[in-house]
Amino acid sequence: MSDHDPLDTSSLDKARKDVSTKDKLIQQSEAEDIRWLMSSKRGRRMVWRQLERAGVFRLSFNTNSMAMAFAEGARNEGLRLLSLIHANCSELYATMLKEANE
Repeated sequence: MSDHDPLDTSSLDKARKDVSTKDKLIQQSEAEDIRWLMSSKRGRRMVWRQLERAGVFRLSFNTNSMAMAFAEGARNEGLRLLSLIHANCSELYATMLKEANE
């Protein structure tokens, strides 16, 4: 049997706050990690390769629906990475583009 009381709002509020704090720490860590990675030329090369492999800059249409679903999953992760870059170090995105076109 569980000791969980669904009517005990104080413990529910505490649990929500704990989850919220943990989520904020994870987001903060992720932001710091992407800034660190994008701060070096080597890191920007790695990120650019990931974005290209994920298919962020191309269509994922395929007549085979399973192949297209797979490609869209990879593209979704690439878009997530691109979103992290724009949210945390957008000035380095332009640098990465310039370096990739050289």
